[in-house]
Amino acid sequence: MVQITGLESDPEAKKKIINRLRRAHGQLAAVIGAVEDDAHCAEIVQQLSAVSKAVDRAGFLVISSALQECMAEDEIDDDNVAQLEKLFLSFA
Repeated sequence: MVQITGLESDPEAKKKIINRLRRAHGQLAAVIGAVEDDAHCAEIVQQLSAVSKAVDRAGFLVISSALQECMAEDEIDDDNVAQLEKLFLSFA
């Protein structure tokens, strides 16, 4: 498997990704608490939606960082392109 990173060269992107994942972690804890407390289904779905969006945005930031790294390379390897496409489509 081709390794596509990009985060070590962009500490700001890494910080944003970590913050989004921490937010999702907190939101997921709220979902668990809502289910345990027999909250209304609308509240649970709203919290699940927030978790999903936060995780998706973190994933897109990871992919974006990898794309930027590949674009900066002199030669873009076909394996890298295929792997990036697969990663991107996994979030579509």
